This record gives sequence, C-alpha cells and structure tokens, in this order.
Amino acid sequence: MNVKIAPSILSADFARLGEEIKAIDDGGCDYVHVDVMDGHFVPNLTFGPPIIKCVRPWTEKVFDVHLMINPAQPFLKDYADAGADIITVHAEADPHIDRSLQYIRSLGKKAGISLNPATPEGIVEYVLDKLDLILVMSVNPGFGGQSFIESQLEKIARLRRMIGDRPIELEVDGGVSPATAGAVVAAGADVLVAGSAVFKGGEGVAAYKANMDAIRAAAAGAKAA
Repeated sequence: MNVKIAPSILSADFARLGEEIKAIDDGGCDYVHVDVMDGHFVPNLTFGPPIIKCVRPWTEKVFDVHLMINPAQPFLKDYADAGADIITVHAEADPHIDRSLQYIRSLGKKAGISLNPATPEGIVEYVLDKLDLILVMSVNPGFGGQSFIESQLEKIARLRRMIGDRPIELEVDGGVSPATAGAVVAAGADVLVAGSAVFKGGEGVAAYKANMDAIRAAAAGAKAA
C-alpha cells in the first residue's frame, strides 16, 4: 500500500484557510487532516463544524477529522454533516467507544480511534471489526510543532501486527517529518499526518509540494529497505 500524506491544517494560515487547503490539494496531499480541539480534552481551541462546512468546497480530497473533544458522541452527526469523510474519536475521551464507532459508520462515514502516547494499543482489540483507521499520537495532543516520542514506534509495530490483513489504515500524528517518516513507515504506518513539516519554509503550492515530496521520499526509502 502506498503511504498517504495528510497535512494538518492546524499549521496553516487560518486567515486564508480555504486557499491553504487548495494549495496542499494542488501540491498532492492525499487527505486533509482537520484537528478539532475543545480546550477541555486538550489545552487548545481550534474550529468546529461551521468552519469545516465553509472550507469543504475548496477541495474534493478526503477530510480526515480528528476529534480531540470530550464528549464527542453528541457532536458526531454535526461533523458528518459538515463534510467529514473520516471521523476519529479518542479512546480516552469516550467510555462508549464501540457505540460511537457504530454511530459514525451509520452516518456513512469511516470510523477511527485515536490513542494518546500513554494509552496501550490493547484498547482497540475488541473494536477492530468496527474500525477503518487507527491514529497513533506520537506527541501529546493539543499543540503543533512538538518532537516525536520514540516510544510510539513499538506501539505502531504492535498495532500493525494486530491489524493483520484487515482493511484498517494505521495513521501517525505528531513530529512527523523527513527525519522521522522513515522509522514511522518501517514500523507499519501507512498514513502520515504532518503539520509544521508541510507548512514551514514558504507559502503556496510549490513550497508545500516540496515539503510533502521530502516526506514521501523518506517514507519510500523505508518501504524499499
């Protein structure tokens, strides 16, 4: 399976969010990663369904919506209606994760579960049949620009073994860059979320494409090794 790149618009220029999304689309992204934060489950506030609905027309790429909110279940339909294609909820924020995953799928969306760095991978064991994506947080959620937590490589590898031949994508978010992408892919990830590594060093399609190409090259090197 080819590695997918999902730029996190948390690192984009919010004043030009639609244009930024079009730029990463034109630059070759696979998904648009949308980090939703509530200032409660994580120490930051970002955006909700109205903003997602406003920027949805700027691209036809998959909207990969990562809900760092507690509770999440009452708002799942709102994010589905706003244009999310994948909705990921945190295991730590939802005591009824099985129900939430079923509900997301009933809305016609793909269902994901996210694990914080200290959360063991075994928590997904009994919901594997309801998952389309597993998101490993390789930083503590809440802010962009953090350093990759090396201990998550073993978790990624264990999750890859648990997934086996199931059609579940394994996504990694946090500190992903050309310097870390190779190790992340070698451990078993197939979707890489990158925020500051994509949006740094200039604006526009050419700059973002160059940054994504550098991550892809590092990932490809790991797959070929």
